[in-house]
Amino acid sequence: MTLFRDDGIVLRTQKLGEADRIISLLTRGHGRVRAVARGVRRTKSKFGARLEPFSHVDVQFFARGSDLVGRGLPMCTQTETIAPYGAPIAGDYPRYTAGTAMLETAERFTDQEGEPATQQYLLLVGALRTLAGGAHAPQLVLDAYLLRSLAVNGYAPSFGNCARCGMEGPHRFFSVNAGGVQCGDCRVPGSVVPSPEVLALLGALLTGDWHTADRCGAHHVKEGSGLVAAYLHWHLERGLRSLRHVER
Repeated sequence: MTLFRDDGIVLRTQKLGEADRIISLLTRGHGRVRAVARGVRRTKSKFGARLEPFSHVDVQFFARGSDLVGRGLPMCTQTETIAPYGAPIAGDYPRYTAGTAMLETAERFTDQEGEPATQQYLLLVGALRTLAGGAHAPQLVLDAYLLRSLAVNGYAPSFGNCARCGMEGPHRFFSVNAGGVQCGDCRVPGSVVPSPEVLALLGALLTGDWHTADRCGAHHVKEGSGLVAAYLHWHLERGLRSLRHVER
């Protein structure tokens, strides 16, 4: 029997029995963890409200043995709130839908339970903090998170140099399945020709240049979001269910 602590973001909850829940978290040291929280659905529960989606929490787990991916699930025995991102996010529809898409993306990219994914965890924490703060448009925060999440997992798109031959840009053509922009010689069938402003926006979101991103017009943001969604869909092999509810 083992006790261990970790901090993490609550990704999803699922009802179990009459008063319990299964909590799915992305943790700093143990990757994605599913655990049972006893009695959290009771009105007198001391920490039920802390184990809601978007919450950044410090959790103590109790497990039988050291293997987190065994037949039984560990139990949440103690929870402390680090940052309650849920309140500002859930109270605003654009933030909520963008945040839900972030949680689903994080869960899809960490499909192996118990396998550390520190970069993905830190990326999600930073994105939720930015989303809750409200300094940038939710759609921009979501697209920035999606692009960086793809990059962390080895699918970074190119918005400057040609994705195939490496020729220095700027280039006109963009191909989802080819990995980004392409020169005229490397262009593949099905490439699109986004405006230079859209490619500049996506490059700014990928690198964290918020000064450039915040100045883009709404029509460029909308076009860029479509490219990001298509690129994510290609690499995940199926779309995000929550992405259809995002205001785009």
